[in-house]
Amino acid sequence: MRVGMVAAPFVPVPPIGYGGTEGVVDVLSRGLRQAGVDVRLFSVGSSTSPVPKAWWYEQPVRPMGRTEAEAVQVVAAYAALADVDVIHDHTTLGPLAFGGRGGVPILTTCHGAFTPELRLLYRRIARTVPLVAISQSQRRSAPELPFARVIYHGLDLSGFPVGEGDGGYLAFLGRMGHGKGLHRAIRIARAAGRPLRFAAKMREEAECEYFDRVVAPLLSPDVEYLGEIGPSGRAELLRGAGALLNPISWPEPFGLVMVEALAFGTPVLAFPDGAAPEIVRDGQTGFLRGDEEELARCVARLDEIDRADCRRDVERRFSMERMVRLYLEQYERLLPGRPRGLRPPSPSRGSTGSGDPRPVGAVR
Repeated sequence: MRVGMVAAPFVPVPPIGYGGTEGVVDVLSRGLRQAGVDVRLFSVGSSTSPVPKAWWYEQPVRPMGRTEAEAVQVVAAYAALADVDVIHDHTTLGPLAFGGRGGVPILTTCHGAFTPELRLLYRRIARTVPLVAISQSQRRSAPELPFARVIYHGLDLSGFPVGEGDGGYLAFLGRMGHGKGLHRAIRIARAAGRPLRFAAKMREEAECEYFDRVVAPLLSPDVEYLGEIGPSGRAELLRGAGALLNPISWPEPFGLVMVEALAFGTPVLAFPDGAAPEIVRDGQTGFLRGDEEELARCVARLDEIDRADCRRDVERRFSMERMVRLYLEQYERLLPGRPRGLRPPSPSRGSTGSGDPRPVGAVR
């Protein structure tokens, strides 16, 4: 099976810092290749995912979200991937523009929250392209959309050694934004009498404004800002934390940071919004409570949580292997009459005879 993976042009795959979707695209691409699938990734030239790649833009486009840049990306991607068996598109514009035109079957994963505008677009996309939701919560938020199935994000757990949680602090990890709840995390940690270490993306104007107006007045010696950190920094932060605080106040479609924390054995304290109840097992891998005071009281109960149970739950429900298996089932459903099963990658399709990936190159 030959699968073309399409990512937006704004973040490399995998991301250097913040970038949940691009991290998932990397894990899925690598996992498919390990399963014997011939994968080609269309991203940006600076992407380092170890699969054959093609690109139009050498570097990520700034500012993020430019419509014309995403349009160029998908037009170039669909031309470059015209001879694959299935295109798995992680953009919105690609399925909207190319769905129903015939040729290569398309599958798309809905990574974001469903605004009224996105629901309108996905109603059109769903006429010709199967949709995958990333949580039951996300699926329920748009009941009119005919999702093919729900597939949770998965992690390559070889990169997540379990930590002891002996750093003496609580952690927050995400981006600067009111809905992410950093200001609430600071208040929860302070009420529990624990230091807080936090890392967050802060690039956009709204993120900087939120920090200056809401977060900065709450800072003190017991609250340490680490900036925007990469994979090694995230691992160090989460492995040493007594718990991850994730007091979101919006219907987040998934919440990969919670799964990452649990993979390191770190319990999660969160409000029961969005997909949090699907990820955190209350009383077993963390605590779900309705307000800041209740979450602060739960900090004293963290010794009731077995960090090994946190890791085992991720292995069972959020592994790379499980995600790959479910997506392969969806790909095969798009190829009626094809013999089931996989074949090894062809050396002519961007890999050497030894199995080492060779870049496809820039598309011009």
